Amino acid sequence: MENILVISRHPEILGVVVRLINQQPDWNAIGTCVDQEALQIFQQENIALVLLGNGILPEEEEKLRAELLAINPAVLIIQHYGGGSGLLVCEIRQALEHKVILG
Repeated sequence: MENILVISRHPEILGVVVRLINQQPDWNAIGTCVDQEALQIFQQENIALVLLGNGILPEEEEKLRAELLAINPAVLIIQHYGGGSGLLVCEIRQALEHKVILG
C-alpha cells in the first residue's frame, strides 16, 4: 500500500482528490489544507508521494518542498491542478512506477 499525502488549499477539491486516489486498491490518500499538519503527517506516516494541489502560492510551495525534502530527500513531489480523474491516476502511477518527479 502506497501512502500519498495530498496538500491543497481548497477543501472541496481536496476531498474529491482524496476520494479518487482511495478508489485505487494499492493507494491510501491522506489529505490536508494546512502545511503544519502536512509536515506532521509526513513525519508520522511512510509517505511514498506528495501531491500538491490547487491554491498553494509559489512561495508556500517552495517552503513546503524544502521542508519535505529536508525530512526525506528521496520523496516524490508532484503537482496536480486538475484535468480529470484519469489524468490524476496516470500522473501518480507514472511517478510511483518510474520514480519520476513531474512537477
